[in-house]
Amino acid sequence: MINSVTNMLPLQGTGSVQTLQPADVKKTTGPSFSDFLSQAIEGINTEQLQADNMTALMAAGKAPDLHSVMIATEKATLSFQMGVQIRNKALESYQEIMRMQM
Repeated sequence: MINSVTNMLPLQGTGSVQTLQPADVKKTTGPSFSDFLSQAIEGINTEQLQADNMTALMAAGKAPDLHSVMIATEKATLSFQMGVQIRNKALESYQEIMRMQM
């Protein structure tokens, strides 16, 4: 009669073997990256709309002064340029990760 392998070989040293546990998952608090990115884009859009509104008021002759219109326009321009640079860096990082060999 044929005996199974487990009956023939005694199991030794299995008492020290531990079962695998899932890795610790760290919960983070605060906004996620996508939330932060959405808020930043909304901020850029708000500044653009404010600059457009002040420019329209200036064209209609209702703006308080030229300085505030120019400051609002420059703020909108700089925030847009910063958003574009952040996007470029994020894409560059993604492409670098994709080029990595496993």
